[in-house]
Amino acid sequence: MTEPRRPPAAVALGGAVAIGVMTAVQARINGVLGVRVDDGIVAGLISFSVGLAALIVVIACIPSARRGVGRLRRGVRDRSIRPWMLLGGACGALTVSTQGLTAGVLGVSLFTVGVVAGQTLHGLVLDRIGFGPAGVVAVTPGRVLGGVLALAAVGVSLGGDVLATAPLWMLLLPFAAGVGIAWQAATNGRLAQRVRSPITATFMSFVAGTAALALAAAISILVRGLPEPPPAEPWLYLGGLLGFAYILLGALIVAHTGVLLLGLGSVLGQLAASVVIDLVWPAQSGPELWQIIGMTVAAVASVLVALPRRRRR
Repeated sequence: MTEPRRPPAAVALGGAVAIGVMTAVQARINGVLGVRVDDGIVAGLISFSVGLAALIVVIACIPSARRGVGRLRRGVRDRSIRPWMLLGGACGALTVSTQGLTAGVLGVSLFTVGVVAGQTLHGLVLDRIGFGPAGVVAVTPGRVLGGVLALAAVGVSLGGDVLATAPLWMLLLPFAAGVGIAWQAATNGRLAQRVRSPITATFMSFVAGTAALALAAAISILVRGLPEPPPAEPWLYLGGLLGFAYILLGALIVAHTGVLLLGLGSVLGQLAASVVIDLVWPAQSGPELWQIIGMTVAAVASVLVALPRRRRR
């Protein structure tokens, strides 16, 4: 059997950057939705439910996707698909909940720098141990330097008055979301290989995420009471469609990029888009010079890790 032809590195990296742009836009939409309903977890549930509904329609219209669902069902039944491969959506649930809880207050830029740290560190670890579908990726000096520069961007971004004006938990949650994004990309990539359908892997991610968010939202309502009524503006419900698009794209390209390169490419897209969003649509925390510096350093890191590298089994 011949190995599928890999896309050019520039195309794969461009896809990773597009994932970052969509993530930043989704963060602002879900952040505003979380503020409007006064419950970030409920906002995440709404976002995931919209994405899941869109996926069901898409799968019903595509025969190859329906066959992928059949392979998924058989794999779960005969245990050739391990339970952990079905849980990528749980990390997606953490991401959209964090967007709803923090991005509307911190702004997309401050949200993004926490995600940068989580994605970079965990992506490097997952590649080193061979968790992703690309297998074990050698730790080269360029990849290590790329990770260090991305973390330097985070250090610069956390300067000034950020730590004095934002609660610590609001800064830690985006970091946890970044860790989850790296794990979700690797897990969905492995599942996509097993069922031979990235759409099916994306569907499973949304099923798991919606279930996790439904449970979390029920607990939140019991503790905090009912949220505000859902807003009427249609654009506030587009976050789920963006999530559908970037999770599918990530499952498609992670086998060609590795987890770290996918993460750093998306970091570049997130930082660039988040600065633009906060400039034209500011939240409570507006962008400053350190955000521009952080974006530039992350771009250099992404270029360094995009250089050709050897892969060993």
